[in-house]
Amino acid sequence: MGTPCEIQLFARSRQSAQQAANIVIADVQRLERLYSRYRSDSFLSEINRTAARAGSISVDDETAGLLNYAQTCYEQSDGLFDISSGILRKAWRFDRNILPDEGQIQALLDKIGWHKIGWQQPKLSFSVSGMELDFGGIVKEYAVDRAARLCQQVGIEHGLINLGGDIKIVGPRPDGSPWQIGIAHPRRKGKVMQSLGLASGALASSGDYERCLEIAGVRYGHVLNPITGWPVRFLASVSVVGDFCVVSGSASTIAMLKEEQGPAWLETLGLPYLWVDVNGNAGGPLMENSSM
Repeated sequence: MGTPCEIQLFARSRQSAQQAANIVIADVQRLERLYSRYRSDSFLSEINRTAARAGSISVDDETAGLLNYAQTCYEQSDGLFDISSGILRKAWRFDRNILPDEGQIQALLDKIGWHKIGWQQPKLSFSVSGMELDFGGIVKEYAVDRAARLCQQVGIEHGLINLGGDIKIVGPRPDGSPWQIGIAHPRRKGKVMQSLGLASGALASSGDYERCLEIAGVRYGHVLNPITGWPVRFLASVSVVGDFCVVSGSASTIAMLKEEQGPAWLETLGLPYLWVDVNGNAGGPLMENSSM
């Protein structure tokens, strides 16, 4: 999935641990084959070829589940979490130290909006040509949750799944102690801002520090507002702990997108979280309680 991945498992034998790991790796690779936007043979690419011509396509139950969740996120975020906004990457190139042209952004905004998509399971239809979908904000976290469940199904009771910083715990360590997990500092590369002890659940983070531009002293991160087409500018990072990684991941991203309202919105969720703004201010229950 274009990111470092890690599986730590405790099992009765090396062979059983390897078998569990192989099952997880195969499933992650399966999801990448289905939903990678970088593969022309993926099902997502087939969906996007249909979207390009404003057509319709029927999807399987697994894809339908992802679309249903994406729709829920769109509704609960007041339209800020929108899986049709990935097309903005055509304007925002974080491998080039140059800002995009406003005209290009505006042209892309015309092709963004979940409300322009018809979704009635199993049929997905597009009313505007040139649209695209991107499951990047959902499918990696979904893969983490599936990996943990697959491990449990083959008898693994103690383990940790980490796909690019999206983490799910498969029970505590064998001695009952929690796994120690560090939350990266958004402005000090390689530094840990807070350490957590997790015996269960999941942790996901979103921030402006992994992919960004810095021009004339201003940082432009990769979390893009689908309404303006520009990067968020208030929060530098958000981390959320929950039962499921997909929920933690979407919650952290929505909080980033809500800008100044992000901390207050996080408070309504009832989940442990930590936020840091671009001025270095921080808050949330995870600042106060590092063992869970």
